[in-house]
Amino acid sequence: MKFTFWGVRGSIPTPGPRTARYGGNTTCIEVRTDNDTLLILDAGTGLFPLAQSLVQRKGDTGADIEANIFITHSHWDHIHGLPFFTPLFMRGSRVRLHGATDPDTGQGIEHVMNVQLQNSYFPVSETQLSAVIEYRSLTAGIPVTVGDATICGVVMNHPVINLGYRISCCGKSLFFTGDHEPFYNPYPADHPGHAAAMQQMHARSGAIDAVVAGVDALIVDCSYTREEYPAKRGWGHGTFDAAVELALRCGARALYCTHHEPTRSDDALEAVFAEVMARHAPRLGQLTVTLAYEGLQVAL
Repeated sequence: MKFTFWGVRGSIPTPGPRTARYGGNTTCIEVRTDNDTLLILDAGTGLFPLAQSLVQRKGDTGADIEANIFITHSHWDHIHGLPFFTPLFMRGSRVRLHGATDPDTGQGIEHVMNVQLQNSYFPVSETQLSAVIEYRSLTAGIPVTVGDATICGVVMNHPVINLGYRISCCGKSLFFTGDHEPFYNPYPADHPGHAAAMQQMHARSGAIDAVVAGVDALIVDCSYTREEYPAKRGWGHGTFDAAVELALRCGARALYCTHHEPTRSDDALEAVFAEVMARHAPRLGQLTVTLAYEGLQVAL
């Protein structure tokens, strides 16, 4: 199994010279299983260059494109590449969109596509798309099989429902958080709701740890530094330090830091990362930590 980063920025695309080394596209990760099944994690603007790559490969092989897109959640930076996914316009292609049902509205993953393709936002309706499109709603904790891979979702901590995904194939595994904020108790210790909130935090954190345990590759939202985080609390994003703690706690073999803060230049990103790594170096042991960039390909 191997995976490739096509988008590593968070919140909004940030093209330009300040982000040229790590890339300005938002979240999209291509995963190829041992039998070459295509799984795509999130559909940010990185989905567009991935699509161009798929079309070029199709020209070489003559094969139709079959893509399984797993959406972590419905915020724009994780879905706004969908209408520009070229295989949707190609007859003979098949695109399966996987994701959670919104517990507040009861709407399934098909709602993401329906909203994107409203005439107010996009000139092409779903009925005009040439590919076969399928929608598959997922339930957290219930694994699904796609090709030779098994995918299991778990609910992360974000303002809307966000499924983190573990992909397992032929003895190798990766986990992607999507957007995830470290759990915190909103109540002071003397508040009547404090104990119940602590219990819920431990239960949800334990469920995540159980799915992450022992992965070969852990890909985590590392938007903020620990100094920046207090002003961003409740926004639904993580820190470098929290990602390292998750990796060490769950026995991950490698950590990939992504969802880079959009205002951070490449130089600033490297400086922040260097400071975090220097601080945690004595604790890392065999854990390798990498700052994700567009084009980074990892074989497990």
